[in-house]
Amino acid sequence: MKTAIVIGASGLVGSFVTLKLLEDNSYEKVKVFVRRSLDITHKKLEEHIVNFEKIDAWKEFLIGDELYSALGTTIKKAGSKEAQYKIDFTYQYDAAEAASQNGVKNYFLVSSAGADYKSSNFYLRMKGNLDEKVQQLNFERIRIFRPSFLEGLRSEKRLGESIGIKIAGIVTKLIPALKKYKPINASLVADAMIKSANQTSSEKIRIYQSEEIFNI
Repeated sequence: MKTAIVIGASGLVGSFVTLKLLEDNSYEKVKVFVRRSLDITHKKLEEHIVNFEKIDAWKEFLIGDELYSALGTTIKKAGSKEAQYKIDFTYQYDAAEAASQNGVKNYFLVSSAGADYKSSNFYLRMKGNLDEKVQQLNFERIRIFRPSFLEGLRSEKRLGESIGIKIAGIVTKLIPALKKYKPINASLVADAMIKSANQTSSEKIRIYQSEEIFNI
């Protein structure tokens, strides 16, 4: 019986991860660290309302077997590149670093298709930077997931993204070479993360590209 930790539990992928972990008999406790309550009642849920700016106040509670990190925002919602970087990179890295120092052995990160620390694109470079940095932490197993466009019901409307997902769905069917950009349901990504956590493997680091996530 394991204890799982979730960062970004109110987000699209993170919410599915949280719900699936709560219903999984392999886990006896699910710790979530959020800015606002999820308004969920479950005997296995341990909710921590935190200020991500002040991790020193709560990092001692980042104790468990697995850390699922799915925190993220858009530049429009964040208000600036600097603010988005703080949420997508700094908060997640700080939590990962603290968890590794606390003895958490397994780490699962939601990244992005095309993530590359050498990219000229701000978003992809930011995601790539995080991917590279967390691989240097003292986890026994690190699994990084790079999904393409995420499908699912969000708490806020993103018109441009919705249009992009529809277009990508059509284009990837017409052009096989672009299959790696096929939209993927957030629930499926969550399933893949949890299944990979329960697979026996001595491989320390594994990065799953979007097309591989479909096959887990």
